[in-house]
Amino acid sequence: MIEFEKNMRFPQGKQKAFTLSYDDGVMADKTLVQYLAKYGALCTFNLNSGLFDTRGRHNSMNEEECYQTFVDTPHEIALHGHRHLFLTKVPTYQGIAEIVQNRQYLESKFGRVVDGMAYAFGDFNEEIKHYLALCDVKYSRTTHSTGTFELPADFLQWNPTCHHVDKNLPALTKAFLEAKPLEEYKHRESLLFYVWGHSYEFDDNNDWHVMENLLAQVCGRDDVWYATNGQIYRYVTAYNSLVWSVDDLCVYNPSAVDVWVERNKVLYCVPSGQTININK
Repeated sequence: MIEFEKNMRFPQGKQKAFTLSYDDGVMADKTLVQYLAKYGALCTFNLNSGLFDTRGRHNSMNEEECYQTFVDTPHEIALHGHRHLFLTKVPTYQGIAEIVQNRQYLESKFGRVVDGMAYAFGDFNEEIKHYLALCDVKYSRTTHSTGTFELPADFLQWNPTCHHVDKNLPALTKAFLEAKPLEEYKHRESLLFYVWGHSYEFDDNNDWHVMENLLAQVCGRDDVWYATNGQIYRYVTAYNSLVWSVDDLCVYNPSAVDVWVERNKVLYCVPSGQTININK
């Protein structure tokens, strides 16, 4: 065991986290919200602001339906572009307008800060990541599934674990539930299971049982943190902001949230705004 090994742990020292991300603001989101409430999971819903009531487009909700579906829930509202454009296929100024219009609408409508996103069509490049940062967008999900439980190195290129139609979903679910990072000699990092999709696909394929089976297996566990994309981004950012002494035995938390650290199999909570000493 490396003497000064330390690893981020999620709130209350949990080793694993589970999050969902669903796109487009469609009528089937209403059913998904009901399933989430039943099992206690949290989701980030990525919404367009210029396509309300386009029923031919996967049965999109109108403005009021969308508001009523999400306003009193614990779920996160995030950006998906004003008109769901391929950002690489429009001039930069139009791409920026897509993001700014989307953000201005959602923040005004829902009365909250909206600084997360999912790329429409999974379409992005380095220039788009650059102007998202200039628009103060903190993270954006891609459509590239990793098949792993790793946290992103770059939150503006946040690759999920898998889509819910992935043939490996049952095996990934099993691996996530059976994993015990604290018992590993190496690779003791905390794990994130990130599933994404579109809720209208459950209607199209008549397979809502896929979501219910997933939630029934993953939810209600003491070792898993159920969080939105934004909550995970903010927690990881808070962990990365910890200030350590040279000998790694003293740590200061400048963030607004309590952060958990595991060092040599001992858990420590570093409260917001406080400094603690770590045992040798």
